[in-house]
Amino acid sequence: RPQQLSTFALTLYKHRARVDGQAVLVDFWGTTGQERFQSMHASYYHKAHACIMVFDVQRKVTYKNLNSWYKELREFRPEIPCIVVANKIDADMKVTQKSFNFARKFSLPFYFVSAADGTNVVKLFNDAIKLAVAYKQNSGDFMDEVMRELESFDLQKKSENLSDKEDSCSEEKPPSA
Repeated sequence: RPQQLSTFALTLYKHRARVDGQAVLVDFWGTTGQERFQSMHASYYHKAHACIMVFDVQRKVTYKNLNSWYKELREFRPEIPCIVVANKIDADMKVTQKSFNFARKFSLPFYFVSAADGTNVVKLFNDAIKLAVAYKQNSGDFMDEVMRELESFDLQKKSENLSDKEDSCSEEKPPSA
Protein backbone atom coordinates (compact mmCIF):
# COMPACT_ATOMS: atom_id res chain seq x y z
CA ARG A 1 0.00 0.00 0.00
CA PRO A 2 1.36 3.43 -0.83
CA GLN A 3 2.52 5.25 2.28
CA GLN A 4 4.62 8.29 2.94
CA LEU A 5 6.43 7.52 6.16
CA SER A 6 9.88 8.80 7.08
CA THR A 7 12.29 6.82 9.17
CA PHE A 8 12.85 8.41 12.55
CA ALA A 9 16.15 7.36 14.16
CA LEU A 10 15.40 3.63 14.01
CA THR A 11 12.58 1.44 12.82
CA LEU A 12 12.50 -2.30 13.40
CA TYR A 13 10.51 -4.77 11.34
CA LYS A 14 10.31 -8.49 12.03
CA HIS A 15 9.70 -10.81 9.09
CA ARG A 16 9.44 -14.55 8.44
CA ALA A 17 10.87 -15.75 5.14
CA ARG A 18 11.76 -19.00 3.41
CA VAL A 19 15.19 -19.47 1.85
CA ASP A 20 15.87 -22.75 0.07
CA GLY A 21 12.91 -24.32 1.87
CA GLN A 22 14.09 -23.27 5.33
CA ALA A 23 12.20 -20.87 7.59
CA VAL A 24 14.23 -17.78 8.43
CA LEU A 25 13.43 -15.10 11.00
CA VAL A 26 14.63 -11.71 9.82
CA ASP A 27 14.99 -8.44 11.71
CA PHE A 28 15.16 -5.35 9.50
CA TRP A 29 16.69 -2.32 11.15
CA GLY A 30 15.91 0.88 9.30
CA THR A 31 18.08 3.80 10.33
CA THR A 32 18.00 7.35 9.16
CA GLY A 33 20.93 9.13 7.57
CA GLN A 34 20.29 12.32 9.52
CA GLU A 35 23.45 13.56 11.22
CA ARG A 36 21.84 14.00 14.63
CA PHE A 37 21.40 10.20 14.82
CA GLN A 38 24.86 9.32 13.47
CA SER A 39 26.35 8.45 16.87
CA MET A 40 23.73 5.71 17.24
CA HIS A 41 24.61 3.87 14.02
CA ALA A 42 27.48 1.74 15.41
CA SER A 43 25.18 -0.24 17.68
CA TYR A 44 22.88 -1.07 14.76
CA TYR A 45 25.66 -2.84 12.85
CA HIS A 46 26.03 -5.45 15.59
CA LYS A 47 25.02 -8.87 14.23
CA ALA A 48 24.04 -7.42 10.83
CA HIS A 49 24.42 -9.87 7.97
CA ALA A 50 23.49 -7.59 5.07
CA CYS A 51 23.00 -3.90 4.42
CA ILE A 52 20.66 -2.04 2.10
CA MET A 53 21.85 1.54 1.53
CA VAL A 54 19.08 3.70 0.11
CA PHE A 55 19.32 7.11 -1.46
CA ASP A 56 16.53 9.39 -2.64
CA VAL A 57 16.80 10.14 -6.38
CA GLN A 58 15.15 13.51 -5.72
CA ARG A 59 17.73 14.59 -3.12
CA LYS A 60 21.32 14.67 -4.41
CA VAL A 61 22.73 15.02 -0.92
CA THR A 62 21.54 11.48 -0.07
CA TYR A 63 23.53 10.09 -3.00
CA LYS A 64 26.59 12.09 -1.96
CA ASN A 65 26.26 10.65 1.56
CA LEU A 66 26.66 7.07 0.29
CA ASN A 67 30.47 7.32 0.55
CA SER A 68 30.45 8.19 4.24
CA TRP A 69 27.70 5.66 5.03
CA TYR A 70 29.62 2.93 3.22
CA LYS A 71 32.88 3.83 4.96
CA GLU A 72 31.11 3.72 8.32
CA LEU A 73 29.49 0.36 7.51
CA ARG A 74 32.83 -1.19 6.52
CA GLU A 75 34.44 0.08 9.71
CA PHE A 76 32.07 -2.07 11.77
CA ARG A 77 31.08 -4.85 9.33
CA PRO A 78 33.83 -5.18 6.71
CA GLU A 79 32.49 -8.25 4.91
CA ILE A 80 28.68 -8.23 4.93
CA PRO A 81 26.86 -7.98 1.60
CA CYS A 82 25.67 -4.50 0.76
CA ILE A 83 23.06 -3.45 -1.79
CA VAL A 84 22.65 0.10 -3.10
CA VAL A 85 19.14 1.34 -3.82
CA ALA A 86 17.86 4.34 -5.77
CA ASN A 87 14.44 5.09 -4.26
CA LYS A 88 11.48 7.21 -5.45
CA ILE A 89 11.74 6.33 -9.12
CA ASP A 90 7.96 6.77 -9.32
CA ALA A 91 8.50 10.54 -9.22
CA ASP A 92 10.36 10.46 -12.55
CA MET A 93 10.97 7.17 -14.38
CA LYS A 94 13.63 8.89 -16.55
CA VAL A 95 15.95 8.58 -13.57
CA THR A 96 16.23 4.85 -14.36
CA GLN A 97 18.15 5.82 -17.50
CA LYS A 98 20.83 7.57 -15.42
CA SER A 99 24.05 5.91 -14.40
CA PHE A 100 24.90 5.93 -10.70
CA ASN A 101 28.56 4.98 -10.38
CA PHE A 102 28.78 4.41 -6.62
CA ALA A 103 27.55 0.80 -6.76
CA ARG A 104 29.78 -0.02 -9.74
CA LYS A 105 32.81 1.53 -8.02
CA PHE A 106 32.48 -0.95 -5.12
CA SER A 107 30.99 -3.85 -7.17
CA LEU A 108 27.74 -3.71 -5.23
CA PRO A 109 24.31 -4.85 -6.45
CA PHE A 110 22.12 -1.91 -7.50
CA TYR A 111 18.32 -1.59 -7.61
CA PHE A 112 15.89 1.07 -8.77
CA VAL A 113 12.84 1.01 -6.48
CA SER A 114 9.76 2.89 -5.48
CA ALA A 115 8.67 2.44 -1.89
CA ALA A 116 5.54 4.41 -2.80
CA ASP A 117 4.25 2.10 -5.55
CA GLY A 118 6.23 -1.05 -4.62
CA THR A 119 8.39 -1.31 -7.75
CA ASN A 120 11.21 -3.85 -7.08
CA VAL A 121 10.71 -3.69 -3.30
CA VAL A 122 9.84 -7.37 -2.80
CA LYS A 123 12.67 -8.45 -5.12
CA LEU A 124 15.12 -6.23 -3.24
CA PHE A 125 14.22 -7.63 0.16
CA ASN A 126 14.11 -11.25 -1.03
CA ASP A 127 17.56 -10.85 -2.59
CA ALA A 128 18.91 -9.14 0.54
CA ILE A 129 17.59 -11.96 2.73
CA LYS A 130 19.23 -14.58 0.49
CA LEU A 131 22.54 -12.71 0.60
CA ALA A 132 22.34 -12.37 4.39
CA VAL A 133 21.58 -16.06 4.92
CA ALA A 134 24.42 -17.12 2.61
CA TYR A 135 26.80 -14.72 4.35
CA LYS A 136 25.82 -15.86 7.83
CA GLN A 137 26.28 -19.54 6.92
CA ASN A 138 29.76 -18.94 5.49
CA SER A 139 31.00 -15.99 7.49
CA GLY A 140 34.59 -15.89 8.67
CA ASP A 141 34.01 -12.53 10.37
CA PHE A 142 35.46 -12.53 13.89
CA MET A 143 32.27 -11.21 15.55
CA ASP A 144 30.15 -13.82 13.76
CA GLU A 145 32.50 -16.55 14.99
CA VAL A 146 32.21 -15.23 18.54
CA MET A 147 28.41 -15.08 18.27
CA ARG A 148 28.24 -18.65 16.88
CA GLU A 149 30.40 -19.84 19.77
CA LEU A 150 28.18 -18.07 22.31
CA GLU A 151 25.00 -19.44 20.70
CA SER A 152 26.51 -22.93 20.69
CA PHE A 153 27.49 -22.58 24.35
CA ASP A 154 23.98 -21.38 25.22
CA LEU A 155 22.41 -24.34 23.36
CA GLN A 156 24.71 -26.79 25.18
CA LYS A 157 23.79 -25.22 28.53
CA LYS A 158 20.05 -25.50 27.75
CA SER A 159 20.52 -29.11 26.68
CA GLU A 160 22.37 -29.91 29.91
CA ASN A 161 19.64 -28.24 31.98
CA LEU A 162 16.97 -30.29 30.22
CA SER A 163 19.00 -33.44 30.76
CA ASP A 164 19.38 -32.63 34.49
CA LYS A 165 15.61 -32.14 34.80
CA GLU A 166 14.89 -35.44 33.05
CA ASP A 167 17.29 -37.25 35.39
CA SER A 168 15.68 -35.78 38.49
CA CYS A 169 12.20 -36.69 37.24
CA SER A 170 13.16 -40.29 36.50
CA GLU A 171 14.55 -40.77 40.02
CA GLU A 172 11.23 -39.94 41.63
CA LYS A 173 9.22 -42.93 42.72
CA PRO A 174 5.67 -43.20 41.46
CA PRO A 175 3.05 -42.63 44.15
CA SER A 176 1.80 -45.80 45.72
CA ALA A 177 -1.86 -46.71 45.44
